[in-house]
Amino acid sequence: MPVPVPVPVPVHTFGGPTALIEYGGLRLLTDPTFDAPGEYPSPGGGLTKTRPSSAAPADVGRIDAVLLSHDEHADNLDHGGRALLADVPLTLTTPSAGQRLGGTARGLTPWESVGLDRPGGGSVTVTAVPALHGPEGCEPVTGEVTGFVLTGESLPTVYVSGDNASLDLVRRIADRFGPVDTAVLFAGAVRVPALFDGALLTLDSAQAAEAATILGARRIVPVHFDSWAHFSEGRDPLLAAFTAAGLADRVELA
Repeated sequence: MPVPVPVPVPVHTFGGPTALIEYGGLRLLTDPTFDAPGEYPSPGGGLTKTRPSSAAPADVGRIDAVLLSHDEHADNLDHGGRALLADVPLTLTTPSAGQRLGGTARGLTPWESVGLDRPGGGSVTVTAVPALHGPEGCEPVTGEVTGFVLTGESLPTVYVSGDNASLDLVRRIADRFGPVDTAVLFAGAVRVPALFDGALLTLDSAQAAEAATILGARRIVPVHFDSWAHFSEGRDPLLAAFTAAGLADRVELA
């Protein structure tokens, strides 16, 4: 008998790294960024937002938890995003971000899991997974970052990469959780000339395609590739890379 294909997990993208994942009856928001275009301070130089979010916080509706990869960069958590956290029951993030944010923020160490109650009974498991926001040894400059894996009984596995530039870490995650159904991959080929001689701080397009292959992802939702000037590779390079890898039919781009 053919293996049934899982019902796709709804993923709504709003620009930058911000996406709403509807999973097991829960509504989970990644890295909330809702501010207007403009200049924002950041380590290594300012960041320029070029396009507004496609939705305002009030348009998103109920949020059960925020999955926050890190809190130190405006392209992952801006003023509007910080205000939103005050109204969210739970924010899962890194241990250092949890201490800085306080309130309902909870820091998770790599491979630590937390269970979230589903509205109809049962639970969803959110596991923090490692991420590296640049080359080895970058953490003192770019900060601590986390990704997430979502699992649950009779639910497909979802991976949210966060700002990660390491395919070695993707391989470790695939060893534990692969194959995944949906991979929400932060891409954009971020480079800041003043940092690490311009080394990649996030996956470039070819690496995003390789990450999807490593994960065995049935479905790929790229985020974090538009709306900011420091993203050096956008929609067209992403499509070209996934096409070259034979994955174009798995990609969902807004």
